[in-house]
Amino acid sequence: MSSNQVLVIEADANRRETLSTLITFINCHPVLVAHPPEWGAAVDDLDNIAMVIIGDCGSDQQTRELLRLLVNHESRLPVFTLEHEQQAESDFPGIIGALQYPVKYPQLSNALQQATVYRGQQEKADRAHLNFRLLVGNSLAMKQVQRMIDQVSDSEANVLILGESGTGKEVVARNLHYFSSRRDKPFVPVNCGAIPGELLESELFGHEKGAFTGAITARKGRFELAEGGTLFLDEIGDMPMPMQVKLLRVLQERTFERVGSTKTQQANVRVIAATHRNLERHIADGLFREDLFYRLNVFPIEMPALRERPEDIPLLVYEIIQRIEHENRGSVRLTTAAMAALCRYNWPGNVRELANVIERLVILYPYDLVDFDQLPEKYRIAGEALPAHVSAVIAARPEPALARQVNKEPASTEVEAEVTTLSSPAIANALPEEGLDLKEHLAQLEFFLIRQALDDAAGVVAHAAQRLKMRRTTLVEKMRKHGIQREGE
Repeated sequence: MSSNQVLVIEADANRRETLSTLITFINCHPVLVAHPPEWGAAVDDLDNIAMVIIGDCGSDQQTRELLRLLVNHESRLPVFTLEHEQQAESDFPGIIGALQYPVKYPQLSNALQQATVYRGQQEKADRAHLNFRLLVGNSLAMKQVQRMIDQVSDSEANVLILGESGTGKEVVARNLHYFSSRRDKPFVPVNCGAIPGELLESELFGHEKGAFTGAITARKGRFELAEGGTLFLDEIGDMPMPMQVKLLRVLQERTFERVGSTKTQQANVRVIAATHRNLERHIADGLFREDLFYRLNVFPIEMPALRERPEDIPLLVYEIIQRIEHENRGSVRLTTAAMAALCRYNWPGNVRELANVIERLVILYPYDLVDFDQLPEKYRIAGEALPAHVSAVIAARPEPALARQVNKEPASTEVEAEVTTLSSPAIANALPEEGLDLKEHLAQLEFFLIRQALDDAAGVVAHAAQRLKMRRTTLVEKMRKHGIQREGE
């Protein structure tokens, strides 16, 4: 059932009746409550509440207690205050806007739209938390990134994430937030390149009613919504120069004002920025402020392009298929020839392009075995020998759970041999002529076997340790070394 109820908590009967008429007019169902203690009995399911309007609730203390209950609920309801002489303090973290009485149709309709966007952001954040992804990769470049995240995640330093589009810069930002002391507070992403320059100031800092044409209600900006948490400014290199000046002031003074307001607000927010642009070149061209660059670039993290770490491609394919399975969207598996072809490709679109290819294969060949000839034509790259460490990863990787259940007849004995190699965690029988790095190879094999044991044990570390015939504390230490997260953490 979609959210179509508007909860109104207002002691004044005339105001309740007026709001009830307007709410019905915007095709929502009003739920009217005169006193704060009554709201729980009046609401059947908080998931059906599109937004909450809080008017006169008695004392300020009662209002704040009510807000604390509503906002701290797991659904994090969008709350608007009704402006009058006893209104609640509008800076309470859960309030996303204010309505001025008498409320008009455009004002209420705009508030409902804001509430819908807010709920969508919260649901997206919840899904991201539930499906939280660690950085996937066991290459030296990715180990360096993981090490840097460990070093800076729990500090307050600004971080600038650099790298080509599609390399996973937002995943790095979410990891930094997840492993910080701000983990229980909001993570709020903003794509600076996707928002028109004239709207970006309002988006970041919020606005007051009447601040500009169309501002028919007050609205919180992303800095307020991220209070106590992390604000992720993606594509910071595309931010217009006038906004760069205003952002610099916030970073320096930790204060800001809403558009159309003179009230200064504190910004208890950690800022993480990312860009695929060369900011130093932008500075030379007069497109980016040098002082802002140094404010953001306290701790730079550079994400490697996928073509620079082909040994991570089998791991990423495995993780992408696992995610698709978890979302009940199907599964697929690849022969070693198909996997080797993917490892030879240059990947200009990086991890994002790889994820698109795997999703396309799941749609084209659901629960099937995909061979070299079934790959999209541009990805059928053959002939070039892969480095030994990449070949070893292809041979050693485990398969996703549903893919292991696929029981397809191979087209030939050659494919059958490939499937046998793919399904086994063993290494190739013969040592490659060019040799291999035994230490690195054994580390890769240990990583895969631990992941396999955890998958088979449904994430229970103690059971996985029994399967690997080692003590639980030893397994925990090895998991920490490989950056493998325990289930539920």
